[in-house]
Amino acid sequence: MSGIIVVGAQWGDEGKGKVVDVFSAESDYVVRYQGGANAGHTLVVNGKKTVLHLVPSGVLHDTTKCIIAAGVVLDLEQIYKEISALRVSGTLKSNDQILISDAATVLLPHHRKLDQARERALKNEKIGTTGKGIGPAYEDRAARRALLFGDLFLPEEKIRKKLEHSLKETNFLLKNFYDSEPVSTDEIMAVITKASEELKPFRCQDVSLLIHKAMKGGRRVLFEGAQGTLLDLNHGTYPFVTSSSTIAGSACIGAGVGPTAIDKVVGITKAYTTRVGSGLFPTELLDETGEELQKKGAEFGATTGRPRRCGWLDLVALKYAIRTNGLTSLAMMKMDVLSGFDEIKVCVSYKDEDGTLVDDYPMNSSTLGHMTPIYETIAGWSEDISGCTKIEELPKNAQDYLNKIETAVKTPIDVVSVGPGRKQTIWVNPLFND
Repeated sequence: MSGIIVVGAQWGDEGKGKVVDVFSAESDYVVRYQGGANAGHTLVVNGKKTVLHLVPSGVLHDTTKCIIAAGVVLDLEQIYKEISALRVSGTLKSNDQILISDAATVLLPHHRKLDQARERALKNEKIGTTGKGIGPAYEDRAARRALLFGDLFLPEEKIRKKLEHSLKETNFLLKNFYDSEPVSTDEIMAVITKASEELKPFRCQDVSLLIHKAMKGGRRVLFEGAQGTLLDLNHGTYPFVTSSSTIAGSACIGAGVGPTAIDKVVGITKAYTTRVGSGLFPTELLDETGEELQKKGAEFGATTGRPRRCGWLDLVALKYAIRTNGLTSLAMMKMDVLSGFDEIKVCVSYKDEDGTLVDDYPMNSSTLGHMTPIYETIAGWSEDISGCTKIEELPKNAQDYLNKIETAVKTPIDVVSVGPGRKQTIWVNPLFND
């Protein structure tokens, strides 16, 4: 078997889309296993930018099959919009390139409406959600009232009955608690009727079995995560987290494979740190340096367009991601953004209110809020590294920066990105060993 998980090691937006696109050249299948259209993966190939939210990033490779697994919440309107755009661009040449699990949770307009109503009601205490309806859709799944992708192909009267059951509580909340207009069954049925016809060619009744057979047959399978470790519902900076489990173990749950099928877990991290939305961020830079990182890194969310908060790389948080995901290696993204800084800082530990050094990431958000980052300063470099193809071509100070991180976190860096393009990637070690 050859199964590799790609997971974000920060608060999302680490560059997983590019990594998965590059890795997909060596993969037979790419499986998206959790999250929804709240994710945004930006790919740049031959100067052409493609932004994906639900379709796995491997779709830019003709021979790679892209699977949307049971752990994903599927926004029917968004997925069809993406598929249509891929067809128009000539990227999607065959329906066989994309497969959608019958067991995926369907996200509908009333989920988005409830999500946005809740966020408005929070006013100054907003979580910072994308408003895409992800949380309410996962809630329906947990409450056993969700429609699944396979349900879209049932007789209309059965779909309507399931939908009415799902809408009952949502409409009560919208009308009586959030003072919003309820959603009509007919309105949602129109969306479902259209989507079932448009998306039927991509239906896969048993994704778990398909993946199992592929791996047994020696196929290479890449599992693509959304968001990042620190946004995990159980292990992130709660309550400012997403609505699903974002760590590597979720790949097995969302795709329906056992942990023994996994050979490697690759953690994606930027050479610095960013975060979108609300929540604690110990190394955030609220100064000119933070603004420069944001500008040079084009740090604006692919899903919402919101500016990303920027700060220095946090090794305490990175070691936490390595532990919770069982990372076997790292991919270091956006190294090129650091070119031009005379000095670069790295957070190596925290100091608490009593002045005690803290080396382990606090699980409690209130505790994290009292931590002060302790930095080590590393000499920067001025050279343009965007054309480098080997580690040896990087300036010595850039190599020292990578070595410092590897030594501190005791995890090898197998991939280094020196630009947004597919070819602007340095391979230190091969992805697949076979």
